[in-house]
Amino acid sequence: MLMNPSKSYQIHLKSRPEGMPTPENFERVEVPIPEPGEGEFLVKNEWMSVDPYMRGRMQEGDSYVPAFAVGEVMDGGCVGRIVSSRHPDFNEGDYVLGSKGWRDHWVSNGEGVQQVDVEKAPASSYLSVLGLTGMTAYVGLLEIGALQEGETVFVSAASGAVGSIVCQIAKIKGCRVIASSGSDQKIEWLKSKAGVDAALNYRQVDDLSAKLGELCPDGIDVYFDNVGGDHLEAAIDHMNDFGRIACCGAIASYNDKDPAPGPRNLINIIGKRLRVQGFILSDHSELKSQFAKDMSGWIQSGDIVWEETVTEGLENAPDAFLSLFESDKMGKAVVKL
Repeated sequence: MLMNPSKSYQIHLKSRPEGMPTPENFERVEVPIPEPGEGEFLVKNEWMSVDPYMRGRMQEGDSYVPAFAVGEVMDGGCVGRIVSSRHPDFNEGDYVLGSKGWRDHWVSNGEGVQQVDVEKAPASSYLSVLGLTGMTAYVGLLEIGALQEGETVFVSAASGAVGSIVCQIAKIKGCRVIASSGSDQKIEWLKSKAGVDAALNYRQVDDLSAKLGELCPDGIDVYFDNVGGDHLEAAIDHMNDFGRIACCGAIASYNDKDPAPGPRNLINIIGKRLRVQGFILSDHSELKSQFAKDMSGWIQSGDIVWEETVTEGLENAPDAFLSLFESDKMGKAVVKL
C-alpha cells in the first residue's frame, strides 16, 4: 500500500482481541509529521521491534507495563535517525534507540532515549542481541538462573529471540545445553550455529517429559522458561535438587481465552527445593553496562551469533507481530520501515 511521504503513519490498536489476535485488531492511521519544540528532536524510525509481551498489553488489567489504549498508537522498541533537532545533546543524523515503535516519526526531549553507533553494529541489532532481547537472556540466565560452570541447562523456545542467546551464553559459560524448538530447520540451526549439545522438536514428540529425560540423564540444573505449560511440567519432572527455573515468558498460554490448568507436578518444587522466579528486566538496570561489555566482546570474538526475521513496511507490522505465535520465524522479529 502506497504511503504519502509528506505524512506520518501509525499503527493503532483498533480493538482488543479475544484469543488469537487478528489483523482486524489493528488500524493504520495517517497523521501530520510532528514538529520538535525547543529542547526536542524529530526521529524518523528505520527499525521497530515486535515482541510476545505486547500481546499482554493488548488486554486490560493490572500488569508491570500499561495496557495499550484502544484507538491510540501502540509502542515498543525502535531505532531511528534524527532528522531535525533543537536539542543541544542530540544532532541531526544521530541514530537513537527509543520506545516509540509502531509509527514512522516521533518527537522526544531525550528522556529514555539512547544514542547508538550504527558503524559498530547494525542498527537492528540494538533491538535484538545488543538490546533488551540480549539483556533479557543475560539477566535471566546469569542473575536469576545463577548459572554455574558445568551445569545442565534446558531452554524452551530456544530458536527465538531470547532463547537463542540464552543457549549461547550457557555454552560460553561451559555448560551442557538442551534446546526445544518447533521445526527441524530450527533444530539444525541450534545444533550447527548455536552449538547446543542436544535438541528436540516438541511437535514430533509424543511424551515431552520422557524425551527430556532421555536427553538429560543427569537431570537439569537450570531451566530457562519461555513457554510455560507442558514444557514447564516436563522440566520440573527432571530438575535436580536445588535447581533454578527462570520464568521469562509463557507464550503457550498468551492467547488462551480461558486460563489453562497449571503443571500437575508443582508439588515437586517442594521436595526438590527448587527456586522458581519470574523477572522483569527493568528491575536489573544496574547490569546494563556489564551486559553491554560482555555481549560486545562475545560478538567480536564470534562466540555469539544471531538471526533476525525481517518484515518490510510499517503497514505489515501487525503481520510480523502475529507471526510470533505461528512458529515460522527465526531469532528476533523486526520490522524495517
